[in-house]
Amino acid sequence: MTLLVCGGAASGKSVYAEEMLCRLSGDAPRVYLATMKPEGKEAAARIEKHRVQRAGRGFETLECPLRLQDAAVRPDSAVLLEDIGNLCANELFDPAGSGDGAAEAIVRGAEALARRCRCLVIVTNEVCSGGTDYAGDTLRYMNVLAEINRHLAALADGVCEVVCGLAEYYKGEEPV
Repeated sequence: MTLLVCGGAASGKSVYAEEMLCRLSGDAPRVYLATMKPEGKEAAARIEKHRVQRAGRGFETLECPLRLQDAAVRPDSAVLLEDIGNLCANELFDPAGSGDGAAEAIVRGAEALARRCRCLVIVTNEVCSGGTDYAGDTLRYMNVLAEINRHLAALADGVCEVVCGLAEYYKGEEPV
C-alpha cells in the first residue's frame, strides 16, 4: 500500500501521515525517512517538532536528504517519507544532488521503496495553487516538485490532500 499525502504548510499533513502509517503498519518495523537537512535554527526547530510529534510511536529515524534510492530500509518495513519538498530542493540545489535529474531520481527512489516496503506513506507539499508568477530557481523548484507529485500520485494506491487537519481523498479511500 502506498499513500501520498499532500497539503500546504502547517495543514496537518504530517500528523495525518503519521497516524495513517501507524494504522497501516501492523507489526512491521516503522521507519521515518527524514529529508530535511538540519541547517539553521528554523530547520532545527522543525526537526525537533517532528521528533516530539512521533515520540513513543516506534519509529526508527533514518536521515535521507539525498539519494532516496540508497535509503537503507529493511524489506517489509512500514515507511513514512517526510517530505518530498525538502528532498526535491536538496536534489536540485545541493552540489551532491541530482540537479536536472532530480525528478527522475526521486520518482525511481520512491518506486524502489514501494516495492520493498509493506506500506509507504509519502508526504509532499501542494504547489502552484498560489499561482506561478515566479522566476528562476523558485519556478524551477515548483515545476519539478509538481512533476514529482504527478508521478507519485500515479504510483500511489491512495492520494489525499490535508487541509486544516482534514483529509480529502482524490484517489482511493481512507484506509480503515
